[in-house]
Amino acid sequence: MSGIERYQPSGALSAEVLSPEAKAALAAGRSDATRRAYREDREAYVAWCAGRNVSPLPATQELLVEYVTHLTITPRPRTGRPLSPSSIERTLSAISTMHAELSLPRPETKGARTVLAGYRHRLARAKDPAAKPRQSSAAVPAALRQMLAVLDRDTLIGKRDAAMLLLGYAAATRSSELVALDIKDVAECDEGIEVEVYRVKMRKFTRAAVPYGKNPATCPVRALRALLTAMREAGRTEGPLFVRIDRHGRVAPPMMRHGKPIGDSSGRLTTDAASDVIERLADAAGLEGRWRGHSLRRGFATAAVRAGASMVRVARQGGWTDNSTSLSRYFEEGDQWADNPVAGL
Repeated sequence: MSGIERYQPSGALSAEVLSPEAKAALAAGRSDATRRAYREDREAYVAWCAGRNVSPLPATQELLVEYVTHLTITPRPRTGRPLSPSSIERTLSAISTMHAELSLPRPETKGARTVLAGYRHRLARAKDPAAKPRQSSAAVPAALRQMLAVLDRDTLIGKRDAAMLLLGYAAATRSSELVALDIKDVAECDEGIEVEVYRVKMRKFTRAAVPYGKNPATCPVRALRALLTAMREAGRTEGPLFVRIDRHGRVAPPMMRHGKPIGDSSGRLTTDAASDVIERLADAAGLEGRWRGHSLRRGFATAAVRAGASMVRVARQGGWTDNSTSLSRYFEEGDQWADNPVAGL
């Protein structure tokens, strides 16, 4: 029994009485990364409460104030620094949703958030980088061209990575959405290709229309066609679109650890592996910044805003809701030089 389950009140939703199918259904409501983060946050909270001989559930406002204060001043063993403000925000969300899942009233977090606001202000005054949200750098077209330039596109790996870059940008995918694509999800048409993407935040499929590019070197349609042709020659005509490939050009080679097979048996790339590809290419191209899989999605939104595309069209291409607050930030930031109010004064 986990530390959390010991504190479940009578009538709460107990993980012990749920079937394996029901547990899987509950877990599927969040992404893998979110589930891992929430589990670690909750376990750390329960352990901290156990060390002080206090019950973690239900959490009082005073208890959360104490816990958040602890997080702002206690260095983590791995980094030697306290958690960042954004990580503490996630921790509060993990604790709050834990109450809801166990049929408990959500805790009052106003006091804890006041502590967090002071912590963020203190970091900002000290010009600590942790005060700013960690965002991936935007892979705008200029950056994409630099990353593509370091690829050997005569190899299967080069073809795969080029198609990942260009399709991930043109369809504005998250890493998890990109690696979830199968060969059958892509259909060619006269204008280019249509890609059926499952948008994880919207919980629905969308069809992203990707036209031919003017420059063959940066055309996502041609890059994808080159990959599919090479995959077909390697004997792969179905299954995952983006798969692991070793330096010898073998598709989906077996992976072993301690004599046991690991990884997806179909060879499908993981979300982290896709992000590592972007990071590796950006590093090889000499680009500064934080480059991850989300850089492609940010790059699309940034470039589309600068080109004057409407918010609705950008949202529907990239699987944002029409009134998305995260997308609206790109429109609020815009281009700091175009239409600069200081120009000409």
